[in-house]
Amino acid sequence: MDREARTGTGDGIMAEDTRTSLNSDKMTAAVLVAGAGPVGLALAAELGLLGMDCLVVEARDGTIHVPKMSQVSSRNMEFCRRWGIADKVKNAVWPVSHPHDFIYMESLVGPELARLKIPAYNERGDLDFTPEGACHCPQLYFDPILAQFVQTLPSVRVRYNTRLESFTEDDGAVHARLVDAETGVEETAEALYLVGCDGPGGAVREGLGIGLGGLGVVAHSINIFFRSPALAGLHDKGWARFYRAIDESGCWSELIAIDGVELWRLTVFDDPVGETEAADYLRKVAGRDFPFELISVSPWERRDVVADAYGEGRVFIAGDAAHQCSPTGGLGMHTGLEEAVNLAWKLAAVIGGWGGPGLLASYQAERRPVAHRNVALATEAYRLITTIPGLDAVARGEESPLAGLPEGARRYSLSTAAKNDYFYADSPICAAGDGDWRINDKEKTSQPLRLGGRAPHAWLEPGRSTLDLFATGFTLMMFGASEEDGAPLMEAAKSRRVPVKAITISDPAIADLYQRKLVLVRPDGHIAWWSQSCPAHPEAVIDQVRGAATGP
Repeated sequence: MDREARTGTGDGIMAEDTRTSLNSDKMTAAVLVAGAGPVGLALAAELGLLGMDCLVVEARDGTIHVPKMSQVSSRNMEFCRRWGIADKVKNAVWPVSHPHDFIYMESLVGPELARLKIPAYNERGDLDFTPEGACHCPQLYFDPILAQFVQTLPSVRVRYNTRLESFTEDDGAVHARLVDAETGVEETAEALYLVGCDGPGGAVREGLGIGLGGLGVVAHSINIFFRSPALAGLHDKGWARFYRAIDESGCWSELIAIDGVELWRLTVFDDPVGETEAADYLRKVAGRDFPFELISVSPWERRDVVADAYGEGRVFIAGDAAHQCSPTGGLGMHTGLEEAVNLAWKLAAVIGGWGGPGLLASYQAERRPVAHRNVALATEAYRLITTIPGLDAVARGEESPLAGLPEGARRYSLSTAAKNDYFYADSPICAAGDGDWRINDKEKTSQPLRLGGRAPHAWLEPGRSTLDLFATGFTLMMFGASEEDGAPLMEAAKSRRVPVKAITISDPAIADLYQRKLVLVRPDGHIAWWSQSCPAHPEAVIDQVRGAATGP
């Protein structure tokens, strides 16, 4: 039987009530979040679960008009699991019997050139690396589900039609000027910290004067959002998530089934001139005329940029404010939600009084390198797809790169392993107890074990994953170790008011997966420290993982 013990400040990560820690009746909130897109809402969800007083302001009314995002990644679904909304996301729209295939074709009524088969939900079964696989849930459906959850959290308030116009900062607070988008009435909000999740042109990054580095614009794309109940019945290819069309010039577009019934989005990869009519593009991808209702046509720039910094002083940025990438591979929101989960517990720890002076600085140190990696991966994935040779090359007898399926087509779809295979190398708040940053003999598995990496998933019992242990505080996992072995570390955490729980796991298979007798996991589910034995100086370990000291 697995056993749990707790110390520190209990289940919650806050050392005291946030209203008390604000130390001023004038404070509007502990944390002000600009932007109620998926990243801003995710940050609010994390802060709300930690009992943190949080105000989210959004310039728009919250209505999603165009589904920019279509899939929630496996890692993001793990976050949805900790928020208790995973089942809602999975069942929001996509029929359980529809496959998630990628089809390469001349047109819907033309020849099928290749197919990457990805099973439907009712055929997928359990996955060995996660309790929650990726789910098709476009932003039209995902954002309202997340917003509904956030609004159930007592310490979180969300105000739509409220624009953050500007802000100033002093030693004690951030002072933000808010404007009601409907009435024009202005007010000042005060918070201990401000986080800009307000997108590429948001006021927060621009107010900080942070520049962007990278390749810049890599293509001028167009999203054509339309309704057509008839389209699915006009061809013989069946349902798929993606239909990628190839003409004489190469792969020029992808058609995405939004709801598996009648809503579709056609993305034209690159149209710098923008003179082709949307209806002509729709007829081209279908290969024939068909009835449709055009909902919106949105030209946009496909970008490759990362912010030069992730914040300054009491102000931080996350999501599209911090990085912009090609949506190819689904790394945009994936990266942004990881940032929200990374930052939230650090803000709570510092405001709660047990986070050290270096904890918030670790946000940039850990997440900015990952953003660089993910943006580069997205650009590479986009270029791989758009450099598929055209039909004229095949007609000349040249071998198509789509030959040898499914392996031939798999390289044009970014794998879950590629998205999840990151760790916080050289993190200032990860303590290498045994001197090892990685376990080489596990690197080729679906869950590479690395210090600073995501703690691996395993089933503790039916329906309960190891990932379910990590949320509101640190977790000391003990494999073949006694409670006495972990006691010095627990006492050190208690002396620093760091919330931590200890759990003894007797399953030898899980012990083999983790390969250490003692593993300390952070609230965001990343491994902070590990060792085969209790550290000689447990206070030093706790100080490092809470950002109060720096190690090698």
